[in-house]
Amino acid sequence: MTAHRNGSLSGSIVEFDAAVGLGVVESGDDRYAFHCIEIADGTRDIAVGTAVTFELIGKFGRYEAADIRS
Repeated sequence: MTAHRNGSLSGSIVEFDAAVGLGVVESGDDRYAFHCIEIADGTRDIAVGTAVTFELIGKFGRYEAADIRS
């Protein structure tokens, strides 16, 4: 996991299913699920392989990626 000064992490999109709006971002050895509403630019779509920065939020008893920015 690579942390930045502002607390954000960096990684890349390794899975995304636009039909259901769910994906996975990988940072180092860690993987975090996310819902398309967490994509910061509002598009609700992101390509697999995109380099991103993101925050972690506690949701449903686990950490998920949020505020995802390419």
